[in-house]
Amino acid sequence: MPNSEAQVLDPAVVDQAIHWLVRLRFNPADEQTQRTFEHWLRQRPEHFLAWQRVEALGDDFAGVPPDLARHTLKGARSGMHRRQSLKLLGVLATVGGATWLGRDYTPLPALLAQQHSRTGEQRRFQLDDGSLIQLNSDSAVDSYFNEQRRLIVLRRGEIIVNTGADAGSAQPRPFWVQTRDGLIRTLDARFLAHERNDGTLLAVQRGAVNVFPGSSQTLAVNTTVDAGSQRLFTADGVREFKDNGLDVWSWSDGVISARHMRLGDFIGVLSRYRPGLLRCAEEVSDLRVSGTFQLADTDQVLALVAQSLHLRIDYRTQYWVTLSAAS
Repeated sequence: MPNSEAQVLDPAVVDQAIHWLVRLRFNPADEQTQRTFEHWLRQRPEHFLAWQRVEALGDDFAGVPPDLARHTLKGARSGMHRRQSLKLLGVLATVGGATWLGRDYTPLPALLAQQHSRTGEQRRFQLDDGSLIQLNSDSAVDSYFNEQRRLIVLRRGEIIVNTGADAGSAQPRPFWVQTRDGLIRTLDARFLAHERNDGTLLAVQRGAVNVFPGSSQTLAVNTTVDAGSQRLFTADGVREFKDNGLDVWSWSDGVISARHMRLGDFIGVLSRYRPGLLRCAEEVSDLRVSGTFQLADTDQVLALVAQSLHLRIDYRTQYWVTLSAAS
């Protein structure tokens, strides 16, 4: 039987493993992506071996150009070699990795945005007008202010906006947020905007907000969303947002707060705060989750949920985790 530690891998297979590592660690994985990755992993033993070696190289690997990473991976056949490779990769990652990630795997506008957050990171900052912005995990924004208006462009992810008094302006300027699905306008409000696969979620906690779906230049069609309301809008219009049991504001306090929420939906939300694949088996996806969970330790959240619902946690790798029914 061949020694897998000594096996030299096909460079094409290593490139595929590199691609999957970066894709899963730096971009949210939907169900189709998870299935495609799992199919690739099972196709050939070499795929799983390449994935193991990629994972063994650790966090420093993420920013290395493919040619250098491939060369290092092929030589990482023992514990000592892996430790040496980690040191080399740590140097390489600081030199040119961000450019490679941005060009090949991360949407360029998000990478170049004025403010952005990593997976699992949440940030707060203040704008010149006194407005406070909170970035959720893996989010990015740009801001553009002039004498007539205040504009935030949501490049990726989710934000909470608490508009400032705009005291430096002769008269209050409208505050706009642009998303891929349309525009949001207010003078004074606290609201949340989240770009989702099915549209942009808007939730208003204070004040009132106008929504302009699509890219209409006349801005003639708009919907007013008052405090306490939530709406989902696309380029085609605005509709009610169906509550799935998640407190959409809870992440701003560093927690997930769920009330009778489907496990499948809960896992989908939690996966936004950790790299890699996180999923639950179909037979347990309709179980219900209630409680408040700290986002600082997603492994602890999984342990608590598994204990309360009598589930098994399968850590195939650090970046591939599945919840299923306990045997």
